Amino acid sequence: MAEEEIKNTSVAAETTEAVAPKKSAKKMKRIVNAGAVHIQATFNNTIISVTDKKGEVLTASSAGANGFRGSKKGTAFAAGVAAEKALELAKKNHALNSVDVYVSGIGLGRDAAVRAVSTAGIKIDSITDVTPIQHGGVRPKGERKP
Repeated sequence: MAEEEIKNTSVAAETTEAVAPKKSAKKMKRIVNAGAVHIQATFNNTIISVTDKKGEVLTASSAGANGFRGSKKGTAFAAGVAAEKALELAKKNHALNSVDVYVSGIGLGRDAAVRAVSTAGIKIDSITDVTPIQHGGVRPKGERKP
């Protein structure tokens, strides 16, 4: 009986050793001719995301990711550097030619990031401001007061 247990454990050990870890498949770079650039400009940072037409992110960059710290992250220069880096990677890795630009937020980096998109050698099809605007909300629940 003890021999059977030893055999069973040795068989289990052999099966786990026999299974080799799978090699990860190399990810293919997609060729995307047209995409979108989403710019989120806050007072403290500027985030640039380059996506395809479906909204799947190709590259992203921010002022903080490019070495700017503290109050320097919110500057126009930092936003321009972040946009240049994101668009350079998108152009090199995905052959991006033309983009639609969507700008959100009220930070200093709005205009600088759009200018960086145009100087990167990528054609801009449209520029849209998608900053949310307050409208006072819906009517509160309950009876109206006389």
